[in-house]
Amino acid sequence: MKPNKKHAKSTFTAGLITGLSAIALFISGCQQPPGDPPQTSATEPANQVESTLAGSPEHLLNDITTLSSDAFAGRAPMSAGETKTLDFIQQRFTDLGLQPLFGDAYRQPVPLAEISTDPSASFTVKVDDQQHGFSYGDDVMLWSTRTQTAVDLAQAELVFAGYGIVAPEFNWDDYAGLDVAGKIVVVLVNDPGFATGDSKLFQGRTMTYYGRWTYKFEEAARQGAAGALIVHNSDAASYPWAVVKNSWSGPQFHLDQRANDSTQPSLAVSGWISENSMARLLMLMSQQQVLAAAANSQTENSAGADPALTLDELYQTALQPDFNGIALNLQADISLHQSIRYAQSYNIGARITGSKSPEETIIYMAHWDHLGTNAAAAEGEDAIYNGAVDNATGIAALLSLAEAFSQQPAAPRSVAFLAVTAEESGLLGSAWYAQNPPVPMAQHVAGINMDALNVYGPTADLVVVGYGKSEMEDYLRKYAQQQERIVAPEERPEAGGFYRSDHFNFAKQGVPMLYADSGSNHIEHGAAWLLEKQQRFTAERYHKPQDEVQDDWDLRGMQQDIWLFQQIGQDLANSTVWPSWYEGTEFRQIRQASRAAAN
Repeated sequence: MKPNKKHAKSTFTAGLITGLSAIALFISGCQQPPGDPPQTSATEPANQVESTLAGSPEHLLNDITTLSSDAFAGRAPMSAGETKTLDFIQQRFTDLGLQPLFGDAYRQPVPLAEISTDPSASFTVKVDDQQHGFSYGDDVMLWSTRTQTAVDLAQAELVFAGYGIVAPEFNWDDYAGLDVAGKIVVVLVNDPGFATGDSKLFQGRTMTYYGRWTYKFEEAARQGAAGALIVHNSDAASYPWAVVKNSWSGPQFHLDQRANDSTQPSLAVSGWISENSMARLLMLMSQQQVLAAAANSQTENSAGADPALTLDELYQTALQPDFNGIALNLQADISLHQSIRYAQSYNIGARITGSKSPEETIIYMAHWDHLGTNAAAAEGEDAIYNGAVDNATGIAALLSLAEAFSQQPAAPRSVAFLAVTAEESGLLGSAWYAQNPPVPMAQHVAGINMDALNVYGPTADLVVVGYGKSEMEDYLRKYAQQQERIVAPEERPEAGGFYRSDHFNFAKQGVPMLYADSGSNHIEHGAAWLLEKQQRFTAERYHKPQDEVQDDWDLRGMQQDIWLFQQIGQDLANSTVWPSWYEGTEFRQIRQASRAAAN
């Protein structure tokens, strides 16, 4: 047990607890294109509409308290905490009379491979019979998602492929005319829009899917590359090298694709290279060119010996619309030794089958997992990562929505409630679901992801992560107006928050997904007060054992958002409309193609 454990108390008045169950049914009207982001006010917050709260605060608090209790041991996948969590959720589903989502089963097995790369991993480049080594951890981070105990690349050519992007909707193709089969591609993080700040190039400073490191590796694999290295830059990545080093060292979970008939290509080696190390590679490239020129009986000033290409020049070259890949005239040897442990975790889900179009599905989702326990904690130290906000709040909201829908007649379309595993390990549970859905992904109408909900009280706004992407925002605005709230963009879209939670795996399949974050302007205390609360949580509790239920929580903000999410789901479940992505977004063509194939 933890020392000095406090017992959470509900701070809500009886007036707030009563009279919260009545919710109207709305059918969606005409959709409006996105306009300019609305401005929030720190001094004149909107009036709260108390009737637009959903869920019982007592029930929400009880669920959060249970799921984040020490008995659940931090809800780590493949632990006793997972068993308790799944049993708790399944019992609630069966009590509500919900049908299993996966045929006759509530649980979907998710096969995982825990891969640990030995720190002895080596990356060397040979110039003039001299081996130039790059240090694992300080210069490069390397790994493989393949379930092999040894991975070796010998004399693999290094090719610079700009940003490593193929984006027809933006008329951009870094791989045009470039043969990278069997080679190691070196690419830049983020996308050209971020680098230039030009709002007409990609989406300006707002990160797109093409800017995420996950996309870089996926595209390199599709192009037939043997490996890919991303050049790190703190501004473009939105985190320093230390985050790269810490995040990709130690055991890493991946989907065990042995259990899946996946035809997706994979890289033998993936990794990051620091900016200083990339500059060093360019110097080695210059040396190699000089040696090649000399071997051809040319002088250093001849056309065969180009001057050294600097890192800044490399960045500028990659921004040109007519960019062509650059052979670095270097060959690399990479050697990895890995230990592999196979295991199995579970997604868990239920549904209310539609009365008219049961294949067409609206999905609510939240991840159930957290970080488990700290085996290295000192005696007497709090060792359990309880995960009250992250993400017991999301599961409590999921169960609240399931209860609300179970009390109504079945809508024409099905409504599903999905709790996924291994979000903290790289969005793996949602990725497996998207690869192995109970109904085709093209039949998923739309969805809402709930991750770390508001525990600080009602707000005058609602922040959308990935603002300006899909018509799901139109539904959100429609019902936010009834709460006298405004829909606002995230403060730092360049950080790519939209691509860092489970809905992203659905978006990659073309399913329009809404990911709304807490508001920024508290109705009663203002924006500065709420910002201080949120910053303190990030600094003192996020991904720490201190993420526990607190005495001063006010779940009215959570209730506000649950009400919104329910209205949107009801609207879609009783409609024949298929929401789409906005024009110019990276998932629009995927959706159009999947719907065309389904019809």
